[in-house]
Amino acid sequence: MDFGSIFTNTAAYLFSPITLAYALAATGLAVHFGYAGLLNFGMAAFMAIGGYGYAISVLSFGLPWFVGMLIGLLGGALFAVLLGIPTLRLRADYLAIATIAAGEIVRLLFTTQVFDEFTNSADGLAQYNGGFRDANPFPPGTYGFGPWTYTANDLWNRVFGLIVLALAVLLVWALMRSPWGRVLKGIREDEDAVRSLGKNVFAYKMQALVVGGVLGAAGGIVFVLPSAVVPGSYSTSLTFFLWTILLLGGAATVFGPTLGAVLFWVVNAFLASLLPQLANAGLLPMTDKQAATVVYIVVGVALMLLVIFRPQGILGDKREMTFVK
Repeated sequence: MDFGSIFTNTAAYLFSPITLAYALAATGLAVHFGYAGLLNFGMAAFMAIGGYGYAISVLSFGLPWFVGMLIGLLGGALFAVLLGIPTLRLRADYLAIATIAAGEIVRLLFTTQVFDEFTNSADGLAQYNGGFRDANPFPPGTYGFGPWTYTANDLWNRVFGLIVLALAVLLVWALMRSPWGRVLKGIREDEDAVRSLGKNVFAYKMQALVVGGVLGAAGGIVFVLPSAVVPGSYSTSLTFFLWTILLLGGAATVFGPTLGAVLFWVVNAFLASLLPQLANAGLLPMTDKQAATVVYIVVGVALMLLVIFRPQGILGDKREMTFVK
């Protein structure tokens, strides 16, 4: 067994764009569910809108990269409003069903050939990062050491994603310490009581949906910085992974989603490298391809165990989790 490659593949996810992107999206999901109590299973749609908004703005309209990113964020906010108007008055379980459907609708819209001129349908979009890479402040060369060795563009992708994540965490920390955040937590606990105090519960929920949606769109932008936008990446499994990350780190926490994303992808990369090699060595009664599938089974079992034995997550407080009451 090649333990060197296992270590290298695992360690690479400590500081990878996919880890940063999922941490951003999970932070948005923390605003939705952890703080506002909104059971949103359509975060993949916000990520898709952010990524496609950025790519289409650059490729189809020739806009600068930073303007394209702003459009992607605005797209996430607009989608939150359109999604929230008909759904935010629904009970939690019906809201979950509606958001799952909305996420699939968005993915299929990007897949259909009706908008092929802009989305390139199922093939996705590429070659939109030229302007972003031209803004790279790092001179050409190689940076880092060991499994954390990067080209200038790779380092720029990661540093940019880290900056956006830090700003997102700071924003959520500030909001949840404000009067607005306290009202939001009150709505999560008992929205009828908050309504009786004269607060517009629907407006607060909409605001939370928009804030979390913008963070999800930011995660979608960071997600597509290294390569391309492909609609197949935004399936329901992406949302499933985000929920695993959120519950792992702690739903009603500021730093929980980031910790959850790091742990999730490190463990996932470790198992994805280890299990196929165990199978090839004859230590598992299956092929290497079957062993790769077992990784997802392990993730599913881990999620069930989390919900049963530690629903508050690593950093969370059980008293703040609405679904354990």
